[in-house]
Amino acid sequence: MTEKDSPQPRRFIAGAVCPRCGVMDRIVVSGDGVTRACIDCGFADERPGDPPAPLSTRVSRASARRVETPSDVVRLIDPNDKNKS
Repeated sequence: MTEKDSPQPRRFIAGAVCPRCGVMDRIVVSGDGVTRACIDCGFADERPGDPPAPLSTRVSRASARRVETPSDVVRLIDPNDKNKS
């Protein structure tokens, strides 16, 4: 039997709650981390593939970063200053 033929060891995930039955500490993850399963109710799923593309917002758009906002000069005035100009 080679390494490819041997089953992957499973690990329990402490504190994980099953999304189907709601029981805590019954979720196991395959050794390669691709699948998870509940040993109580039989729920099983795989890790999602590619994450979704990020949404375009006014901060993340490339065109928003290129716009130069004009600045204004700020003049601070001391109300206690006797030499007012």
